[in-house]
Amino acid sequence: MTEQPKNKNSPKNSPNNWLKYSGIGIQMAGIIAVGTWGGVELDKRYQFKYPVFTVILTLIAVFSSIYIVIRDFIK
Repeated sequence: MTEQPKNKNSPKNSPNNWLKYSGIGIQMAGIIAVGTWGGVELDKRYQFKYPVFTVILTLIAVFSSIYIVIRDFIK
């Protein structure tokens, strides 16, 4: 049996896939960072005893970014 040489530009290893998935990761990190930053700023402004806005906006950002990633993977 002869083994087929591996193609570096096969669909599995194409540079477009690497760019697509790294872009999704950067997008996810950006959404979470903006949500967290917004929560911190609101907590500074309203001076609650606990960081209510930080927790809520961070969780919303995490779930939103997961939703966006799943939606992009389905495409």
